[in-house]
Amino acid sequence: MNLCLKGKCALVTGASGGLGRAVAEALAAEGVNVAAGFHSKEKETQEFAGEMSRRFGTECVAVKADMAKKDEVKTLFDSSRRALGKIDILVNNAGIWLSSYIKDMPEEDFEKTLAVDLEAPFLLCREMVNHLLDRKSKGKIINVVSQAAFHGSTTGHAHYAAAKGGLVIFTVSLAREVAPYGINCNCVAPGIMRTPMMGKALSSGKGEKYYEDRIPLGRIAEPREVAYPVLFLASDKADYITGATIDVSGGMLMR
Repeated sequence: MNLCLKGKCALVTGASGGLGRAVAEALAAEGVNVAAGFHSKEKETQEFAGEMSRRFGTECVAVKADMAKKDEVKTLFDSSRRALGKIDILVNNAGIWLSSYIKDMPEEDFEKTLAVDLEAPFLLCREMVNHLLDRKSKGKIINVVSQAAFHGSTTGHAHYAAAKGGLVIFTVSLAREVAPYGINCNCVAPGIMRTPMMGKALSSGKGEKYYEDRIPLGRIAEPREVAYPVLFLASDKADYITGATIDVSGGMLMR
């Protein structure tokens, strides 16, 4: 299937590893020029961007930003736009997953989680919408949320679940506002993936079986399995989908 993505330009946050890296690679493989946003693993992300450029013949750059700092979030968008010339696709994937039960949760952990997982996507969405309106161009925004946005957390991640729940309804509101301009805004809700962020939990005392038992399909997802629905939502094949959340959770949601 031709997704008609060749020559498009995308900003993918949190692309130093895990799902963000898988999304960036999937887009580049379709001929998309990619700005890979990252905060850590600078050398690895720079090498990854160079490798994508060589493999797929696209323009791929690595752009550093701390998503907890508002000024760096704006700079991330501006730098990516200048490097690629435009942004047609925004994938808000970067996130943090701090752990603490509510009775012990430091306020700074709650505030930082909301800053990275909810406020930073808002800031980038605002930049993206104004960029598209200035260009009089259509575009795609995909926000990565979580099954926890709907189920809540039982393992000490209430701040993460709250941020992702907020991002879901923010996306719906944004989709309503910008639909007349041909801008599609959707979410992808992964379940449990084999990523660096989940690595510690999967290797903890509970082990992988604890998590697999919560998944009807009985296994943990590879990042590329979640990247493919993101790729679809970024394409013209999803032009009639907006304000939706696609569950990619192995059946954990089944909404």
